[in-house]
Amino acid sequence: MSRSIAILVLLLAPLLAMAQPKPTHPLPPGAAVASAHQLATDAGIEMLRQGGNAFDAAVAVSSVLSVVEPISSGLGGGGFFLLHDARSGQDVFVDARETAPKAATPARYLTADGEFDRDRAENGPWAAGIPGLPAALVHVAGKYGRLPLAKSLAPAIRIAREGFPVYARFANGYMQRREVMERYPGTREVFLRNGRAPKEGDLFRQPELAATLARLASGGHDGFYRGTTAQRLLAGVAAAGGAWTAEELAAYQVKERAPLAFDYDGWRVVTAPPPSSGGVALAEMLQILAPWDLKALPEAERVHLVVEAMRRAFRDRTFYLGDPDFVRIPMRTLMSPDYAAGLRAGINPDKATPSDLLAGKPTPLEDEETTHFSILDAEGNRVSATQTVNLLFGSGLVPSGTGVLLNNEMDDFALKPGTPNAFGVMGFDANAPEPGKRMLSSMTPTIMESPGKVAVLGTPGGSRIITMVLLGVLGYADGLDAAQVAALPRYHHQWEPDVLGTERNALPADVVARLRAMGHDVLVPGEDSAGRRSSDSWGNMNTVEWDRAANRLRAASDPRNPVGKATVAPAR
Repeated sequence: MSRSIAILVLLLAPLLAMAQPKPTHPLPPGAAVASAHQLATDAGIEMLRQGGNAFDAAVAVSSVLSVVEPISSGLGGGGFFLLHDARSGQDVFVDARETAPKAATPARYLTADGEFDRDRAENGPWAAGIPGLPAALVHVAGKYGRLPLAKSLAPAIRIAREGFPVYARFANGYMQRREVMERYPGTREVFLRNGRAPKEGDLFRQPELAATLARLASGGHDGFYRGTTAQRLLAGVAAAGGAWTAEELAAYQVKERAPLAFDYDGWRVVTAPPPSSGGVALAEMLQILAPWDLKALPEAERVHLVVEAMRRAFRDRTFYLGDPDFVRIPMRTLMSPDYAAGLRAGINPDKATPSDLLAGKPTPLEDEETTHFSILDAEGNRVSATQTVNLLFGSGLVPSGTGVLLNNEMDDFALKPGTPNAFGVMGFDANAPEPGKRMLSSMTPTIMESPGKVAVLGTPGGSRIITMVLLGVLGYADGLDAAQVAALPRYHHQWEPDVLGTERNALPADVVARLRAMGHDVLVPGEDSAGRRSSDSWGNMNTVEWDRAANRLRAASDPRNPVGKATVAPAR
């Protein structure tokens, strides 16, 4: 460069800097990662320190969770990734939900006498949809990350090869599913050591999964959906009596969809579109509740109104929602404030609405063992991601030579219309299985933004995911911080069965009494005499927040989960 040009550049530099648009808000003072396992959180921070962004960190966190949480998620499952790109200001939803194999017709899930075959729906090869998570890792890394896929997957490969300590939830969950897990030779090869089930404190190594991850790292999409891994998956499914084809495995692709977005109490809420049912239900519930000052109400009255909103949203979920590529969903109606106003008008502020009084047919117009992580980086990029294999350890089937535990997401279809799935949620034609169709999900990764704050949140919990995210959104709207939101007590209603379930000690005794006087059938752990059960604690929320006014980051992993970890890393 000549001296005269150099001088001109120096003289113009201040003017050029002034001409650049200044950000409306300061950049975050660092990055924050919250996930359900400390090794996954550490992997995300590792990618950020190696020059990656939130999307590289998401690939690392997701893949490590796939190694250390086979109870919850894995390469044999799927998930949803809600991404916010700070540079463009755009939000995108990456749909990596599993798809139905061609052979999985409704008739396959009936017994000889026409009854629903729940064992086939939940266990083994017929329970499994075509996995989507590996494709999501490739897609997010290639399109949004800045590090090579092999670098982002390196922590997961290392941990699978070297092992990690078995934790209590892993060991206890295995014992619950042991009978199913040990039906299959490939599963026994992975989980049994000299015939012994994994125990807390054992070092759990997965060399076959490490090799599968390495093939994904080197071959991308084809490294999983074609070639050696695909051949072993197909052989393992066939050996167990299933019927996948090489063509449908190779054809799997993620889909980018426009997220849902709506306003609530000064917040812009961005969340999951169908085939998630969570975003629509979240919008419906919040718009029903919008006119009430919930924070000012006595607790029983607040809970009553929130439950009535839950009841109505879950009723609509049952009849209208499914894969938008296969069914017509009345989105404009379901997302409309006017529709919400009509539903609100039917709420008696002093009395519960029996669910059987809400129409039980259309009107004109994931076990809790899923996992979630939240990330915000120093550039302002955000990731809210929920991934799953559905129930504890999915289908229980590991095709030999892969280390891949397959999902049991086929149970999330309405395999027999009107018959509840494992979570007690019903569905009808909109969510019936068809070749290549994505089953309806409750996963609800969500990002909230107000003039003073950004929050990223989500949780596992089956059908309770939706209501737990609702309570989290309401918590942030009430001014709570990340730790307080993650620790909020939880309650849930899903239209049918007509029961208000709670965690132990979620509601004071006088509030429970008042709700029962209003007509709510409140199920409290340890109190019920009719043989019904409600677990003591629900979910595993992981959330991060950026307080723009104070330019401060907070991250929280659910206190219910002793192996979760939330980390705030200051900018370097």
